Amino acid sequence: MPLIFRGMRDNRRVTLKIHIDDGAPPYEQVRAQISEQARSGALPVGYRLPTVRGLAESLGLAANTVAKAYRALEGDGVIETRGRNGTFVAAAGSAAERELASAAQEYASRARRLGGTESDALGAVRDALRAAYGD
Repeated sequence: MPLIFRGMRDNRRVTLKIHIDDGAPPYEQVRAQISEQARSGALPVGYRLPTVRGLAESLGLAANTVAKAYRALEGDGVIETRGRNGTFVAAAGSAAERELASAAQEYASRARRLGGTESDALGAVRDALRAAYGD
């Protein structure tokens, strides 16, 4: 059963849901689930996350495990820590856009090294995007 934190943001109910299983390392599960919820909009920009200690206690994890996830999320630009004010979902943008541009650049370089044409590369991207987004 997932752990659920409820709160309000801009007069709308916001729910942080985290479920830890025996799969990936716990810090990675926390990181991935918060990241997905932030990027999907389920956690809006400015949503205040639970404290490291509070989330760790609620999930039955060590505080260092949650702190590691929060550091990774901050490095990814998903969250921002405002000192004693807490940790918040950051505005998506600069970090995510830089990462996307970097991934595109790497793909273009690799496609060219493999001898693919621009048309081949664009076709492969369209196919991958259709598969990823379900179109």
